[in-house]
Amino acid sequence: MKVLIADDHELVRDTLSAFIEREPDLTVVSAPDFPVAAQLIEKEGPFDLVLLDYNMPGMDGLDGLAQARELNFNNPVAILSGSAPRSVAEQALAAGAAGFLPKNMAAKSLIHAIRFMAAGEQYAPIQFMTEKEDEQENPLAAKLTKRELEVLEGLSKGQSNKEIARDLELQEVTVKLHVKTLCRKLDARNRTHAAMIAKEAGLF
Repeated sequence: MKVLIADDHELVRDTLSAFIEREPDLTVVSAPDFPVAAQLIEKEGPFDLVLLDYNMPGMDGLDGLAQARELNFNNPVAILSGSAPRSVAEQALAAGAAGFLPKNMAAKSLIHAIRFMAAGEQYAPIQFMTEKEDEQENPLAAKLTKRELEVLEGLSKGQSNKEIARDLELQEVTVKLHVKTLCRKLDARNRTHAAMIAKEAGLF
């Protein structure tokens, strides 16, 4: 069984190759970037399985996946990554990838996955695909205090200072000060502009 590994990190290529070559029936060819991988597929392919690093030079996201699948006569092509989020894994699988392999996989699991994908099955680690991802804080929200966000939400709903003050149990003058601070922090011309900036940033 012939496997092609394409990754721009030499250590990763060497480590993965060493794991795979322990298996007597598996042989490995490696490439440092996507253009070289494409050339190898054309010259020495089709491979039983191609493993592509998602972030290597020339990959261009999932465009590289589509190109490699075509060059490899639709034989299995999978994505490798040490940092891509689950959303990328889902997109890759939906686009026809044979699998998605995190680089921190155990050697035994890697070999199992390779054999599984080479047999025509689709592989993705259950834990990676189901674990809760840390929610990334909105960069705009990071600039504001909790109270400022509450006032900004009121502005986004079109509420007056009096209505916001009532909902948040604040003095109207305090809300007015928060609105002034919000306009300064968001570089907004007025309260309406501040609300528009918040909505465009996906805050509310």
